This record gives sequence, structure tokens and C-alpha cells, in this order.
Amino acid sequence: MKTLWGSCNVDARRIWLNLELAKKPVSCMAYVLVHEMVHLIERRHNDRFYELMSQFMPQWQLHRDALNRAPLAHANWKY
Repeated sequence: MKTLWGSCNVDARRIWLNLELAKKPVSCMAYVLVHEMVHLIERRHNDRFYELMSQFMPQWQLHRDALNRAPLAHANWKY
């Protein structure tokens, strides 16, 4: 994955996680996992989805914001 932290195929009931998550804080990885698992219950990003996120991970917004501030992958700059 080059542009997503995680993905969920609801029909197949499969979750994929970006391997770059291993380099992030555990709380960020937990956020992505909970986010994708909630998609197994509620497919869309609607009010019910966000209510479930708050139920399962009350401070999910803090973890999301931390993850969004981090780069997706380490850039190997050559000079």
C-alpha cells in the first residue's frame, strides 16, 4: 500500500494493513485496526460509523490526527 494505512473488504471480511504501520506508535496501529474492524459492522463513514469508533476507541481522533501528521513512508533521500 502506498496511499492507505489500511483497507477492508467487507464482503470477504478481510483487512489489510500497511506494513509502514510497524514503524508508527502502537496506538496509531490500534486506531487503524479498530477503524477497519468497524467497517465490518458499518461499511460507510457515516454517523453510525463514528459512534461505533467512539464506543470501541473513545479517543480515536487523537490517534488519527497523530497518524495523519506522520509521513506515510520513510523517504530515502540521496544527495
